[in-house]
Amino acid sequence: MRKLDLEGARRGKKVRTTPPDMARPCPLDLVNRQFTAHRPDQLWVADFTYVSTWQGQMFVAFVTDVYARRIVGWRVSSHMRTDFVVDALEQALHARQPSNATELIHHSDRGSQDVSIRYTERLEEAGLCRR
Repeated sequence: MRKLDLEGARRGKKVRTTPPDMARPCPLDLVNRQFTAHRPDQLWVADFTYVSTWQGQMFVAFVTDVYARRIVGWRVSSHMRTDFVVDALEQALHARQPSNATELIHHSDRGSQDVSIRYTERLEEAGLCRR
């Protein structure tokens, strides 16, 4: 669809959930678009999206373990502030309690929430490799 410049039908206006923060440095891409893992807690991928409801737009943040293909942390919110994605990360860390002895790579896009100081500091505290 991208090659043919096609998009799915959409009602209402397009919601942009991840405005890139070009002023902040972008972490190195340790994944190189290879989303595979050979063991649990080797690669986590994080993102968020929106869902239209009768009450309006709701945002869902999630952290997925690539090996298990399972969401290990998630949060739903009516806003896109940083604490919403940090809460999803906290849930994943609490649920899986990854060991600092094994290298866990955390991959996310370059949205302002994902490169925020609070989010980056929490990744460093947990000993996760970024990007």
